[in-house]
Amino acid sequence: MRRFAVVFSVISAVLPVKLAADGFAVMDGAQIKAALTDRALVYGDGSTQDFRASGRTLYNAGRDSWGYWAVRGDQYCSQWPPADGWYCYDMARNGDVMRFIAEDGSYSDGVYIQ
Repeated sequence: MRRFAVVFSVISAVLPVKLAADGFAVMDGAQIKAALTDRALVYGDGSTQDFRASGRTLYNAGRDSWGYWAVRGDQYCSQWPPADGWYCYDMARNGDVMRFIAEDGSYSDGVYIQ
């Protein structure tokens, strides 16, 4: 059993990405930035979000709401005025689906708008 644990640890260490059971690959900071910069997503409820290279983001769920986005470490972070705090999320990807994962484990999925 110990040999299996050692082999599994070595294999896990050399895999380039971690895969979740549902097919989503955990993203690092560089992957998050590349995946979101100058792209737009649509969420399950029909709302949309546009991620500008300038660090601005436009969310629309019936009306425009402008905020800011950034990558900090290996997390996507956003700030929505008038609040001044930043909220950060882990991210995972499965094809064109981007998953934003909150600290409590809840998540929201967005799909690229072509």
